[in-house]
Amino acid sequence: MKRLHLHDTLSRNRCEIFPEDGEKFRFYCCGPTVYGPAHIGNFRAFLVQDLFRRVIELSGIKTLHVRNITDVDDKTIREAQKSELSLVEFTAGWTERFHQDAKQLNMLDPHIEPSAVQHIPEQIQLIEKLIDNGNAYPSEDGSVYFSVKSYSNYGKLTRIDQRDLMAGAGETANDADEYEKDHVCDFVLWKARKPEDGDNYWDSPWGSGRPGWHLECSAMGMKYLGETFDLHAGGVDLCFPHHENEIAQSEASTGKKFALHWFHNEHLMVDGSKMSKSLGNLHTLEDIHDRGFSAAELRYSLLSGSYRTKINFSFDRMNEARINLKRIANLVQNLGADLPSYEELCERATFESMNLGSFESSWDALLEDLNAPAALGELFVAIKPLEKELAEGNVPEDTKKANLHGLALLVHAFGWVLPELESEQSSLDVPDHVKDLAERRWIAKQEKDWAESDRLRDAVIGEGWVIKDSKDGYELEPS
Repeated sequence: MKRLHLHDTLSRNRCEIFPEDGEKFRFYCCGPTVYGPAHIGNFRAFLVQDLFRRVIELSGIKTLHVRNITDVDDKTIREAQKSELSLVEFTAGWTERFHQDAKQLNMLDPHIEPSAVQHIPEQIQLIEKLIDNGNAYPSEDGSVYFSVKSYSNYGKLTRIDQRDLMAGAGETANDADEYEKDHVCDFVLWKARKPEDGDNYWDSPWGSGRPGWHLECSAMGMKYLGETFDLHAGGVDLCFPHHENEIAQSEASTGKKFALHWFHNEHLMVDGSKMSKSLGNLHTLEDIHDRGFSAAELRYSLLSGSYRTKINFSFDRMNEARINLKRIANLVQNLGADLPSYEELCERATFESMNLGSFESSWDALLEDLNAPAALGELFVAIKPLEKELAEGNVPEDTKKANLHGLALLVHAFGWVLPELESEQSSLDVPDHVKDLAERRWIAKQEKDWAESDRLRDAVIGEGWVIKDSKDGYELEPS
């Protein structure tokens, strides 16, 4: 099958995605910091990464996916202390909550999910290597810092140079804690123990303390994927300083390129505003359920825009997601067979090309930088005539089969869980030709073809039936 081409943050070019070792595409995603429930902005990043993995697997490439759990940093320690729980007990609860939410959102599990606390020894070893290489130094209080001036390529991901850091970016973005460092640009690798840390510390050659936030991803990424791997993903807010610092400490320690490709998604807006606690718009999946919407509808909504641009979340958009998912479910039902499974399609893609029927252009759009808006546009352009032909009974079985495979590829790529269609009207003895009229009228309504919608409604009435609309469907009742 055709391969995905994806924008690379580092080179600013669109590159073909393939495994460098010819076997598995090895990629690392920055995972959640587990001190509270993940909000929908967090899940936009995780869902974009899930879309990415699904598309490359459905195009016939096997993967090795690592996503970390950040279970030790300033926030986790502070909130654990407030809750009067041990750090392990506190973060375990929020990790389980994240896993439950991810399951509801139909996210694929990573193949490996390491935690920062479980990899303290690897982080200490990385610091020792950086000190030996002359890239890091201990301070008098027992903290250890990376020397930015020792790594000449610092800033290559975000195009920031040391003059910008001198002007203040280093202090605000790299680690503004009150630790003793030689230079404002330098960032902390090991934080000396402070009284407010309580019992949350580990022994090291430099004294008791804990790793800096940036270190964990380098240590775990290289442990499980190798010193050089195919792709590193995260939200655009992580470009600087987190990913910039990862590159510096990793490449300074090995002398090799860290990640061959960098993949970042843009922010999520809510009702036109930036997400913030003060605005009360940091919605969680629980909030979405409380408003009467499903995880499937949230997934559809968060993946409907381009990952490289900000998208605006609203509950109107959730209503659109509900309508569109029901329309796709209706089409699957009318094609007359179950969708092939995700695993079956991945397996088939490794050794054969598939006839995707009317949906090939939609799949092609996804392969061009995960262009979800174009893919959805092409999908519904293809659906409209197909719905009409199915309603009229004019679709041969081989054409149905091709379209079912094409539609299945898109459903699994986007990870949609389609709604179960209401069965109330099937319990009534509604004639097939009336069902067809009502379904065509619903399609015309979604297409805002009001004249056709009215004509078909009148035809249904003329057959002795009444259509009762709701915001996400309709029912037929005898008049």
